[in-house]
Amino acid sequence: MYQLATELRLTGWVNNGAEGVRIIISGEEDNCSTFLNRVVNDAPPLSSITNHSFAEEEFKEFADFSINNSEVAQGINLPLTPDFALCDDCRKDIRETNNRRKGYAFTTCTNCGPRYSIIRQMPYDRPFTTMGEFTQCLECQAEYDNPLNRRHFSQTNSCDLCGIDLYTNNGQVDIDFIVEKLREGSILAVKGIGGYLLITDASNSKAIAQLRERKNRPTKPFAVMYPDIVKIKAEYEVRDVARKLLQSEVSPIILLKQKNGTTTIDVAGIAPGLNKIGCMIPYAPIFQLILDSFGKPIIATSGNVSGSPIIYENAEAEDELSTIADFIISNNRDIVIPQDDSVLSFSGPVEQQIILRRSRGLAPSMLDHKLPLNGKNVLAMGADMKAAFALTHHEYAYVSQYLGDMDSYLTQKHFEKTLAHLSTVLDHQPEIVLVDKHPGYFSTGLGKQKAEENNLPFHEIQHHKAHFYAVLAENELLNVQDSVLGVIWDGTGYGDDGMIWGGEFFVFEDKKVKREEHLPYFPFILGDKMPREPRIGALAVGKLLGEEIPEIANKFTDAELQLYQPMLASPTLQTSSIGRLFDAVASLVLGIDKTSYEGEAAMMLEAAALSAAGTGSAPETVNNDYLFPIENYTVDLFSAILKDLRNGLSTTTIALKFHYSLVTLIRQVAKAKKAKKMAFSGGVFQNSLLVELILEELSGDFKLYFHKQLSPNDENISYGQLAWYTLHEKQLSR
Repeated sequence: MYQLATELRLTGWVNNGAEGVRIIISGEEDNCSTFLNRVVNDAPPLSSITNHSFAEEEFKEFADFSINNSEVAQGINLPLTPDFALCDDCRKDIRETNNRRKGYAFTTCTNCGPRYSIIRQMPYDRPFTTMGEFTQCLECQAEYDNPLNRRHFSQTNSCDLCGIDLYTNNGQVDIDFIVEKLREGSILAVKGIGGYLLITDASNSKAIAQLRERKNRPTKPFAVMYPDIVKIKAEYEVRDVARKLLQSEVSPIILLKQKNGTTTIDVAGIAPGLNKIGCMIPYAPIFQLILDSFGKPIIATSGNVSGSPIIYENAEAEDELSTIADFIISNNRDIVIPQDDSVLSFSGPVEQQIILRRSRGLAPSMLDHKLPLNGKNVLAMGADMKAAFALTHHEYAYVSQYLGDMDSYLTQKHFEKTLAHLSTVLDHQPEIVLVDKHPGYFSTGLGKQKAEENNLPFHEIQHHKAHFYAVLAENELLNVQDSVLGVIWDGTGYGDDGMIWGGEFFVFEDKKVKREEHLPYFPFILGDKMPREPRIGALAVGKLLGEEIPEIANKFTDAELQLYQPMLASPTLQTSSIGRLFDAVASLVLGIDKTSYEGEAAMMLEAAALSAAGTGSAPETVNNDYLFPIENYTVDLFSAILKDLRNGLSTTTIALKFHYSLVTLIRQVAKAKKAKKMAFSGGVFQNSLLVELILEELSGDFKLYFHKQLSPNDENISYGQLAWYTLHEKQLSR
């Protein structure tokens, strides 16, 4: 603003106000109009203008144009900025021989660096961040004060002289120390932007096996960080959209398919049984410096014990990570709120984006949401798997970063702390609380507790309806005149009838959602043990066939069968879950009977199907496809798969036929319901092959809608709860 006003010979001032950037300009009318047009049309690349206004004020004379201090006021009405990855200019600075920031591991400018993870209070000014504890040297202060410098008003500005120190418990260290330890095969915990990352040489099989053992992570894939995009393109199939995103301010992990015969990493140790690797480039200067010197890719996985939140405090890292890492590399800049790395994949030739984990670089603001909440402060608690809460504050909606699964005390405390922090930063006082209908969810209980303590109304929203509302809202379909078929497939959700839903077809019409069809029920037994042991799903579906199936019975001991058979004969709960159907098929076809992480069986089944598809794209037709009406789909499908297995059809072909048949099922239901528009949500649609087949087979006959800014998994539930409230607010307030 300063540069533009100076160029156009305007006087006045600019500052960060309670509702955004506020500018007063004085000068020739044409120049003022030019100023407005250029502010809106030539805004900096990281900025997002959600709205703007321009009005004439009473004349006042100014000597020049100045930048005033930010306002600190009640009722902050601003979006929160996510953490930004290292920009190209700063990447150049840390490499240049004569640059005073060469080798400085915390180099940033106005266009990059941490925001959300270090902010304590709005607006985003240095005193309100953990950078407030660092006094700038004369050179840094001069940059900060100079409106013509790219580090002007850069709240994270610092250098080696006045900035952040890198150390272990034995004292200060440098990048050379870290690289030396990597070359020796060590495992290190390094503090990044949102928490500690565990790193080791991605080509060292022994170190990777050691990391798995120490972290108690037997098979779940690791992400790999490469020095630059050139080295990723040399080993992987990288299309333009993925390439741009890898190099963007988000700089997420992206799942990529390897080229044949080009690997420099231990693929089997990093992603057992899978055919895609999670790749990223350095998003923080410390990792860029490490990889520039090391020259090879490294494992880069969250610094935690499996099942616990990412560790971000120095003392906690010493306590918890010392049994995993050989060395802990900390720094003296505090992280206020931790975040994992965001994870994405792309499906098919159209490169349909699928967000698998929404966190660093993406959370918490939803900048282009259009939920008309009339300024009410609403708190939506989301669900317990892939937890993320949402809240509205003035005109903005915030969906928290991925917070893990609420099945441990530590993740529950992390959820509460993140909610408290965001509420404090925004000065958010909820007026309404929204929760999932599941009576046993931690998030539901906490939401009800907050509502009762503050005498607030709260409402329960069924899980899969929330999924549907979320994808409708993201695609601006809440006010459409014609109907939309919702295909909502996931692993688990508490249904209106008390059963476990997960293979649902809804219709949205006249602003109401109705459950039209669902996968036929099969027994749901043993609670959380069932999704952890796909063989139980196979046993449950096999029970419906009315005969003993040796291929399934052989997976159990006699004692187990004696215990489980009565439960299956008279099940208390039944399920329509496509997620559990994936488990059952994976167990029957691939022999995956027990898993070590959520979604493992489905991922293995997708990998098998992709290998049958060869290039990653399924053929136009699959002979003898499993085509059955939905009324008896589960039994007919399982019988057909069993027949193919016994006839010696390859397991990869069966896996592909299964995926293809799910698309055919969608088509059958859509035709029966005379649908023209379909929207998809639920964790099953993290499956890139399934999404690709849907796009290939159905886009010619139907208008298809997928999530844009949110993951299809349960991270979108809280936003769906908000969307539900927008449609029901009037009748609820009567």
